[in-house]
Amino acid sequence: MTDAIYAARFQFAFTIMFHYLFPVLTMGLGVLIAVLKTLQIVKARDEYGDAARFWARIFAITFAAGVVTGIPMEFQFGTNWARFSRYAGPVVGQTLFMEGVFAFFAESAFLGVFLFGERRVNPLLHWLAAVMVGLGAVVSGYFIVATNAWMQNPVGYQIVNGRAELTSLWALLGNPYVRWMYPHVISGSMITGSMVMAGVGSYYLLSRREPELGRLSVRLGVTTGLIFALVSLFPTGSLHGENVARYQPVKMAAMEGVFETQEGAPLAIIGMPDTERRELLDPIFVPKMLSYLAYGDFRAKVVGLNDIPDDRQPPVELVYYAYHIMVGLGTIFIAVLGVAALLLWRGTLFTNRLWLWVLMLAMPFPYVANHAGWIVGEVGRQPWVVYGLQRTAEATSTNVSGGMTVFTLLGFMGLYLLLGLLYVFLFLKIVHQGSRHGHA
Repeated sequence: MTDAIYAARFQFAFTIMFHYLFPVLTMGLGVLIAVLKTLQIVKARDEYGDAARFWARIFAITFAAGVVTGIPMEFQFGTNWARFSRYAGPVVGQTLFMEGVFAFFAESAFLGVFLFGERRVNPLLHWLAAVMVGLGAVVSGYFIVATNAWMQNPVGYQIVNGRAELTSLWALLGNPYVRWMYPHVISGSMITGSMVMAGVGSYYLLSRREPELGRLSVRLGVTTGLIFALVSLFPTGSLHGENVARYQPVKMAAMEGVFETQEGAPLAIIGMPDTERRELLDPIFVPKMLSYLAYGDFRAKVVGLNDIPDDRQPPVELVYYAYHIMVGLGTIFIAVLGVAALLLWRGTLFTNRLWLWVLMLAMPFPYVANHAGWIVGEVGRQPWVVYGLQRTAEATSTNVSGGMTVFTLLGFMGLYLLLGLLYVFLFLKIVHQGSRHGHA
């Protein structure tokens, strides 16, 4: 049974992390495309429309890959996680249903109008389609994050005959855990979309191709990327951290490598958690700062891992390092985009080949930061699948063996390898074609 649990956890982690490569880009890119279409109308300049058309093709293949890779996760709820579905389905099914009906279908329908209707519909309707695609992407993200937030902090439910049943839809949608988790997720997506846009634009400028598209993409990507990198630090990251401290103090202790409960807890800038010796090795501390960041009080008490039973603790090292990778990369993004914005303001960015190379090579790292954040959120919640209500070991199916799950996992790995290669091929092909394959 233990093998089956680990196999189910690994399969879900693999499939959802692969899937998340795509929506983390479309949520940010959809908004940026809507901005480009709006600028086209406001400024009456064709280059904004050309750029919107180019990035819409990137959006379309990313959206399609996200849909294909999202389907297996839905099936896993019924195959590998039947006890979770039976227990929590009456609650999480509500938000997943609304995501499909209100957001996904609207996003899909308007994407078709935007991609194929530019010469067939009124310009304002075409602009509206772009706005609805961007809006649908971020609204879709809200329902998914609200679903996850309920698993982090269950609200608006009652237990009836051993199952969680929804008592308040508004409590579910207004979960205090989602209020800052969602903006933090969206800011991460906006950073991803912006840095991919800036990176591709930098490639065009370095290769001396598509200069207009390159300059426009770099300008918009650097500007929005810097704004959301700062927003990701404060208020969304800071206030979401306060939520974690309030609702899941054990996750906060793992994130910061806090073993001893203490008042006026310091913030560890670096260090290595040693769970055998129950201490943080070679740390560099900022005195009392963790207490302030977590509770707004320099003297507040922070609960340490030594006061939490072992069977209620997550894998400390994984959570700690993932959290510090996310924060470290977020800090680097601010520095890279801040320098780029300064060069842009001085009018030298488009000819500064060093920093254009930096922007182009930085493209993969927002994905790393977003996935590290996902690890902190999901692994940090362990051993619970629904925090405080259902353990992960109680959520898997009892009639699916570890061997069966590993077999299907190998199938997913093979298919996703092919899908990933196809996506990269299409992405590079669109970038190679540039804006000359535009009009639908």
